[in-house]
Amino acid sequence: MRKMRLSKREITDMNTIREILEECDVVRLGLRDDEGMFIVPVNYGYDLEIYEERTELKLYIHGSGEGRKADAIAADPHAAIEMDCRHQIITGDYTCSYSYAYRSIMGRGIITRVESDTDKRYALEKLMEHMAPAAELEFSPEMLARTAVYRIDVEYFTGKERRQKTD
Repeated sequence: MRKMRLSKREITDMNTIREILEECDVVRLGLRDDEGMFIVPVNYGYDLEIYEERTELKLYIHGSGEGRKADAIAADPHAAIEMDCRHQIITGDYTCSYSYAYRSIMGRGIITRVESDTDKRYALEKLMEHMAPAAELEFSPEMLARTAVYRIDVEYFTGKERRQKTD
């Protein structure tokens, strides 16, 4: 993998990665179809498992089983992912010295459509746990049948942070 150009901004601490996953509301998917590349912002849930030798990140999304996103995933399950938070303008003394403070996660993964009702419920519970933790959950068989649920097995990701200047 290519090394991050400004390694001082790389986040390697998995607790900080977990904070970013919690703070962000949207993951942007970079997909490709016959019309070209496109980006889709979607809500998500996640599982982050930290082992001694590796880290596993799974993202869960949902949507219609039809349309451009669904067709693109069916044709090519590879996706780029991006999420960011803590946005702030960094002011400067001249135009080109202005910048932006943020935290982000970028990576790539393989998208799999989740088919069983048990797996769909789990994924939707993870999504709701992240987006609306206090919401009451009820998944009718009709709703499960008409909702497309996907799991993104993130193969590679990096975290990055640009901090606000301190005086």
